[in-house]
Amino acid sequence: MDDDVESGALGPYQDKPRIFPNMRSKSYTPLIFRIFMGINVRVLFVLLLLGLGAVFYVGARTSPILVFVFSVCIISFLLSVYLTKWVLAKDEGPPEMAQISDAIRDGAEGFFRTQYGTISKMAMLLALVILSIYLFRSTTPQQESSGIGRSTTAYITVAAFLLGALCSGIAGYVGMWVSVRANVRVSSAARRSAREALQIAVRAGGFSALVVVGMAVIGVAILYATFYVWLGVDSTGSMKVTDLPLLLVGYGFGASFVALFAQLGGGIYTKAADVGADLVGKVEQGIPEDDPRNPAVIADLVGDNVGDCAARGADLFESIAAEIISAMILGGTMAQRCKIEDPSGFILFPLVIHSFDLVISSVGIFSIRGTRDSGVKSPVEDPMAILQKGYSITIILAVLTFGLSTRWLLYTEQAPSAWMNFALCGLVGIMTAYVFVWITKYYTDYKHEPVRTLALSSSTGHGTNIIAGVSLGLESTALPVIVISISIVSAFWLGQTSGLVDETGNPTGGLFGTAVATMGMLSTAAYVLTMDMFGPIADNAGGIVEMSQQPESVREITDLLDAVGNTTKATTKGFAIGSAALASFLLFSAYMDEVSAFAHEPFKQVDIAIPEVFVGGLLGSMLIFLFSAWACSAVGRTAQEVVNEVRRQFIERPGIMDYKEKPDYGRCVAIVASASLREMIKPGALAIVSPIVVGFLFRILGYYTGHPLLGAKVVASMLMFATVAGILMALFLNTAGGAWDNAKKYIETGALGGKGSDAHKAAVTGDTVGDPFKDTAGPSLHVLIKMLATITLVMAPVFL
Repeated sequence: MDDDVESGALGPYQDKPRIFPNMRSKSYTPLIFRIFMGINVRVLFVLLLLGLGAVFYVGARTSPILVFVFSVCIISFLLSVYLTKWVLAKDEGPPEMAQISDAIRDGAEGFFRTQYGTISKMAMLLALVILSIYLFRSTTPQQESSGIGRSTTAYITVAAFLLGALCSGIAGYVGMWVSVRANVRVSSAARRSAREALQIAVRAGGFSALVVVGMAVIGVAILYATFYVWLGVDSTGSMKVTDLPLLLVGYGFGASFVALFAQLGGGIYTKAADVGADLVGKVEQGIPEDDPRNPAVIADLVGDNVGDCAARGADLFESIAAEIISAMILGGTMAQRCKIEDPSGFILFPLVIHSFDLVISSVGIFSIRGTRDSGVKSPVEDPMAILQKGYSITIILAVLTFGLSTRWLLYTEQAPSAWMNFALCGLVGIMTAYVFVWITKYYTDYKHEPVRTLALSSSTGHGTNIIAGVSLGLESTALPVIVISISIVSAFWLGQTSGLVDETGNPTGGLFGTAVATMGMLSTAAYVLTMDMFGPIADNAGGIVEMSQQPESVREITDLLDAVGNTTKATTKGFAIGSAALASFLLFSAYMDEVSAFAHEPFKQVDIAIPEVFVGGLLGSMLIFLFSAWACSAVGRTAQEVVNEVRRQFIERPGIMDYKEKPDYGRCVAIVASASLREMIKPGALAIVSPIVVGFLFRILGYYTGHPLLGAKVVASMLMFATVAGILMALFLNTAGGAWDNAKKYIETGALGGKGSDAHKAAVTGDTVGDPFKDTAGPSLHVLIKMLATITLVMAPVFL
């Protein structure tokens, strides 16, 4: 920082240009991007053409369906490039806005580099562990008959794990990269019109969403096609195509591994900074949110990008990858049991659904337009209504494309009407997604009664606000659970009655019907992620407007967008936990199938009347509570460091409050960055180590007591109970946190005394309690549930 800032030799603060600290020594770009940027443009173009040629070659050798998938993904990437150019062409506003934006970008990129450097080292270590386990594991009869040995399986699994981790990291970087560049452009546009600011935030979020979903789809598709061609699948004496999806499990585990640590580290960062800034700034000093006098404000704004954008990009990437792989496994298993001549349609169906997702979500994103004349001040429309209109368009198109896809890929002569049943399963999933979004909106939007009741409880004190928020969160678990239950049973029944039967005449389509419902739920994932990314971009835009001291009319627009962003973030979390519940059910079924294949005996049910199996369930439930506790306490400890630092600066630099001295923003950024990296290790390690240790210990116990499948059964019980407890806990944490936040926002609109009133102070306390709930522990549980399922799939040989 400048010498005159350090010495305090400043004139009147308002009269000087507002200079914000540079938090990096040089611009940061990940190594993989630096390598590409260092290559000559013509050489890069030739390499790109060769790469595309190779991709389409293996796709054509595998299935025409994959050629369609690759084409759609590449077109979506080109569309995302257009969106990026459109957003970056917008102006950054006055110099002080650009300076704040640069400080946020520097802090976010610096943290991202350190965090992902730590994650990459842990991923390499875990890859070595997986390699050593697979080199000494047993093989399935299918692998033995196809000539695939232990070493080949080991290297394939490790390669898939590292590719999944790399792609998840890139997905996180893309989310952060666009948000730190779009925030200032939204702030600038808010000086002209609310509609233009909304359009920029949506298109910036759309770029990130298209890249994340496109990468998840094309990553799985390339792996599948490469293994198909390399291993000579379906040729004489080689692996059957129905067994191929099991080789992709490592990809899902790699994505889950990175997403968990990204969500934990980013969540601890963003909420520790937010809590620290609010407790001292808003409660103790009585200054507004994002006031430039608050030393923790830059750290808070940085946290929105690393916690909400980067982490959520990795989270949804992992959701889609896990769902695609589990559905491919179940589709292959069902096709094999039903002796379907060409099973490729059932296996590749998830890839086609998500390809159409890219198309229909793009239509939804482009349906949100700006005003024709941005220079004219138009009346402020409800941003939520505009976003909902785009979502409704996406939903209608999803229904149409889903029906088309089922007729194209799931039609079989053995059961001519089966595709209709599966189309209805998809419709169940799409309706589930819509209902989930509506339920979460009802419990977290201040236009509805629950949040207004919560705000009213703030008028009688801090304690009543906390009681009302906790009870609201607990109540909000009921409707989503009922919806999930109806969805699973309906989809399973539709699949069972599809007419597909195995050799003995038993119906076999139930599980695949549930898988199709999960695909239906995620068939609008790109648009939902767009709405989610909109939230932190709008939040950052509000911060930049406040710090650069723009007129109140501009802040009103960004406040409106920010409140809607809180609701869209909450609805996305509801959507994410719903899809996690369905995907975990599929992965659990895939785990039981894999255990059967390794053990050479049926494994169709888990009996919790067996004491050891019941204990496994208890341990799974305990894992969820302990993980949530460690995540929340990590935020609390880091926030205490921030509070002490902010108090110290206000005491030692009294001129800060009168704008005569500059706060040391960089110090708070450094504290939060180092603490969050330190704190993310313990809960992350707990999640990874627990199922492996439990399975291995009970395997040894089973060996000595004559129960060879005991380890696998205990892990299955642990997985079931952890999934159930995790769904309920995540729903509670996400909804309570979102409701507390919007209750505060509702009071800040002028209700119940407005800003600075006793009700507002109580609402700030509730928002502070809810911060680690909704942005650290809650979202981390989405990833934890799916990661437990993928880690048990990958580590199944350890338990037998």
